[in-house]
Amino acid sequence: MQPHLKFAAQILRLVSTAALWLAGAGLILMTVFITAQVFMRYVMNDSLVWSEPASVILMGWFIFLGAAVGIREGYHLSFDVLLYFLPQGAKLVLYSISDAVVAAFGAGMAWYGAELALSTWDVKLPSLGVSGAVDFLPLVGGGCLVFLFSIERLMRRAAGLPTARFGEDPIEEAA
Repeated sequence: MQPHLKFAAQILRLVSTAALWLAGAGLILMTVFITAQVFMRYVMNDSLVWSEPASVILMGWFIFLGAAVGIREGYHLSFDVLLYFLPQGAKLVLYSISDAVVAAFGAGMAWYGAELALSTWDVKLPSLGVSGAVDFLPLVGGGCLVFLFSIERLMRRAAGLPTARFGEDPIEEAA
């Protein structure tokens, strides 16, 4: 593997691992918030006004971070029936088209998510006391990672390196 590609793959593996850990932590924290809300509401008869909006924001983060990691590692489902009948070269072209479309989608997520965040920057979420932009930051972060990981897949393929597909070995093992 070329040294600069190997270095980039190592950095992106670290980013992917960090995103996965953050997504897991967000899921756990959301579970704690909801459990606390149920306890406070039904046992203490006093609701936590911040638990639902905070949980929804955390859910956005772990969904988009997890989706980005799934793209990098090839865990997303795909419709591959046609690919069984095509030669390897045609398969690689279709894989690259798919990754380019996903990269464009990630860029759109980041761009339009940033526009939404900027448009709600001055709005204050009453239950949390933070900017309304916080609601759209998971879309921006997830979109950036989807774009980055899709570009990584395209670069690996262009360099003749394998990229993982659903049901195959992870790309680090295949490299």
